[in-house]
Amino acid sequence: MMKGTTKPKSMMIPKTTTFIAMSLVITAFLLLGCFQFGICRIDKTTAKMGGIRDINNLNGIEIQNLARFALDQHNKKENSLLKFVRLVKAKEQVVAGMLYHMTLEANDAGKTKVYETKVWVKPWMNFKEMTEFKVSDVDHSV
Repeated sequence: MMKGTTKPKSMMIPKTTTFIAMSLVITAFLLLGCFQFGICRIDKTTAKMGGIRDINNLNGIEIQNLARFALDQHNKKENSLLKFVRLVKAKEQVVAGMLYHMTLEANDAGKTKVYETKVWVKPWMNFKEMTEFKVSDVDHSV
């Protein structure tokens, strides 16, 4: 090469490619080490889309109203006279809206029975639907 001339671009490309490749390798190594040695953590208690999580306050007005709504819908659909006793357990699941999985006790002709129900809610559409209501096959006695 003659003095005063610059290197052709084709000779500069390998250095740039090498730099990018080394940067990616170092970044991957640092991230792997970060998770491997516990410096970075993923919180496993965070709710995931579609994941189901417990509702701890069973006495909350909203969840109580949803349980009673499900029972009322069942009574209308089946022409029955179940009477709400108490909410035993409730979970929520993020879907297109929220799906509530509830276990409740209801009085059927003087006998208390346990039922499983699901209510789908889309508040932005003013939508609420009982999607399932059945006698529970699980013993919920304490």
